Amino acid sequence: MNKNFLKLIGIVALTALAQGARSELKWEQTSVDLKPALGDKQAVAHFKYENVGKTPVHFKSVHASCGCTTAQTQNEQVAPGEKGEIIATFNIGGRTGTQVKTVTVQTDDPDTALATTVLTLKAVITPLLELQPALVYWQNGEEPKPKIITAKANKDAAIRKLDVASSSPDFTAKVDAGSAPNEFKISVRPRDTTKAVYATLSIKPDSPANAANIFAVAARVLPPAPTAAPASTPAIKSTLSTIRHDLATPAPTVASPSQ
Repeated sequence: MNKNFLKLIGIVALTALAQGARSELKWEQTSVDLKPALGDKQAVAHFKYENVGKTPVHFKSVHASCGCTTAQTQNEQVAPGEKGEIIATFNIGGRTGTQVKTVTVQTDDPDTALATTVLTLKAVITPLLELQPALVYWQNGEEPKPKIITAKANKDAAIRKLDVASSSPDFTAKVDAGSAPNEFKISVRPRDTTKAVYATLSIKPDSPANAANIFAVAARVLPPAPTAAPASTPAIKSTLSTIRHDLATPAPTVASPSQ
């Protein structure tokens, strides 16, 4: 039998054995959607895996995308047939809205396509109170009619009342029930629109009890529109030209005194 043919058979056999003996980490899911409850400090995702291969899998690194998220493995090595999970913990802090965090996992799998896996944690955090718009304003001289800020309360917060305080007596605010459940209408009115004024409105809900939750929006009366500048006379134009020339011309260099 041809020696080259025998070598080829040997290579094919070794390759088949290597592939049959390889490790393979199979993930139950690589993306988790979470909806933390009101008041939760953390959102925790569990990414489960199993080694369905024939050799152990070693974790080389597990790296979270930002400092607000941590990730940890149960074991550094996963034996054939063994199951486990990576736990990713996202610290919510003051964040609201949709938060997407990732964890990059690297193993010693010789197949580069399988050696790196990106796990995704998605958390939808509903704020205690949503305020729209964040700023109401009036043009100078505009009729001082009230303008409305809509406050939508988290349905789990059981908010029944909002207290609103203005940083300036130039604005008044009144709170009424909105047209939808858990909704409030904040009516803001300036006392005078003939002068430029600005105020911060501090909004405090009555729930959760003993919580220092204060939200802020702004109210403003804009200053008068600038008047058109008079046409430049030849003398003014000449002066401006001289100033521009002086600004553009480098200052003369002063010789240093001899040493």
